[in-house]
Amino acid sequence: MDIRTLCLGILSLGEATGYEIKKMVTEGRFSFFSEASFGSIYPALTQMTGEGLVACRTEAQGNRPDKKVYSLTDAGRAYLEEQLAEAPRPDRNRSDFLAALLFAEAVSPERIEDLIIERVSLHDEQIALLKAHLKDEQGTVSRFVLEYGLAMQQAARRFLAENRARLTAQPDKRTG
Repeated sequence: MDIRTLCLGILSLGEATGYEIKKMVTEGRFSFFSEASFGSIYPALTQMTGEGLVACRTEAQGNRPDKKVYSLTDAGRAYLEEQLAEAPRPDRNRSDFLAALLFAEAVSPERIEDLIIERVSLHDEQIALLKAHLKDEQGTVSRFVLEYGLAMQQAARRFLAENRARLTAQPDKRTG
């Protein structure tokens, strides 16, 4: 999903600042499915404000700079609906972990074991976070999406746990 559609989707849930959007994408329920940086969020919000897709108001914050609060306009809602009517692109499975494993024969079996242990631990953390988000989520569609993400994390963790010996029990081919 492009940054514009992501921002509009988040704003369809209620008004937010750029910081709040970033936080939702890095720590909230969107963090499991999307990525966005301040360097992409703020320019997108500025552009969409100029196009009339979002409205922006400022709030004074005392000793800090004014805060910009964004909300979805009717034109923004129509644009979001238009974007969501199109089929999403296929999921991309890009993984630094899998790329590192592609070159596993260049490192010791101990390092491969460490990589797998670290990844299983990361899956455990993600599973716990998704479960925590599920406890608070009331929406049917949001629950479905979180459950889908949870199932993916659990399946990846299970695969690693069940198949790690296939990599870690291999003799070191560099010496062979």
